[in-house]
Amino acid sequence: MNLAVSELPNDDPPVELVERKGLGHPDSICDALAETLSRNLCRYYLDRCGRILHHNVDKALLCGGTAAPSFGGGAILRPMEIYLSGRAVTAVGGEPVPLDEIVIEGSRTWLRENLHALDANRHVRLHNVVRPGSQALDQLFARTAGGGSRAPLANDSSFGVGYAPMSALERFVLRAHELLIGGSRSTGHPAWGEDVKLMAIRCGTAASMTIACAMIDGYLADLDAYLAETAAIRQAVQELAAECGFDDCRVRVNAADDAAGGSLYLTVTGTSAESGDDGQVGRGNRVNGLITPGRPMSLEAAAGKNPVSHVGKIYNVVARNIAETIVSDVPEAAAAQCFMASEIGSPVTEPAIVHVRLRTHDGSPAGRLEHRTSEIVRRELQQIAKLVDRFVAGTIGLY
Repeated sequence: MNLAVSELPNDDPPVELVERKGLGHPDSICDALAETLSRNLCRYYLDRCGRILHHNVDKALLCGGTAAPSFGGGAILRPMEIYLSGRAVTAVGGEPVPLDEIVIEGSRTWLRENLHALDANRHVRLHNVVRPGSQALDQLFARTAGGGSRAPLANDSSFGVGYAPMSALERFVLRAHELLIGGSRSTGHPAWGEDVKLMAIRCGTAASMTIACAMIDGYLADLDAYLAETAAIRQAVQELAAECGFDDCRVRVNAADDAAGGSLYLTVTGTSAESGDDGQVGRGNRVNGLITPGRPMSLEAAAGKNPVSHVGKIYNVVARNIAETIVSDVPEAAAAQCFMASEIGSPVTEPAIVHVRLRTHDGSPAGRLEHRTSEIVRRELQQIAKLVDRFVAGTIGLY
């Protein structure tokens, strides 16, 4: 194993930026539908031939529709259009794979389960544009490093990154998203749409958060009801900020609103995709659910890639696991970053390089932790095959 261990400087920046695009954001919808399609293909392949076949369906485009929101309930004038694309094995045992059913019905199911005000039949048009993959990549996927139980071969030269621990601001953003999405699912605040976007800024110890939340017109009788709901969001997030250690936190909700001029973030479906925005896979959150410009990040679109051999998906998760395990299992380790790169055609369990940067609590050299770091890296690489079941089950977050 080609492992490098180096120092991670103790650099606590005076300014920190953390962003999250919520579950109903157009980019997040594309990520979710691409990953749902990959999981459904995996299940179909497993059911028909006992193994996952080659596919990479990590391309999706959402073209927003046209809406006329209005207090008490508006209308969708033109539905949004979602195109699911990529490459996959399209026939098994001489029988065609029912791609239309897998793509269309699988996507409708996700939309119904996750966007409570959107009618997945009337408000969306879904398009299957999945095509067969190249013969070369199909053959590479089918080969293993020697056959039998050996590891699959990487079908790309790519890299993954991960870090630990999360900062207080990062944890605050994730918890705020869960609070808002939870509120939209409860009977308490059905007017809160799932399309939320959070931008948090920390300057020293003071924090601020700007929240965009698509409000759903059918649950709001008038402007007063709208303002009451945005005030409820503001109060709930400010209380959460205090729990997360940010007593001095300025929270703004739907900051672009002009109530006097009648300009509000009001929607029919709870997502800006109905009229105001479009989406693509890979333009939103990284695999840890955040966008963090001050941290190492990969631009890889992990959602929709096959979970067996595509290192652009696998290595971002493994790198995160390595960093988190080092920080949790090695008492001396205060923080860790992990960078992994693959070489196409090599076993996925044998990366071209693993670079771990470490910072210790007492400032002692990172090299003293190299042996334990090596053990953790080896163990996590050996667990890659076990990740496949978790990818297929949908228990690993990717966006």
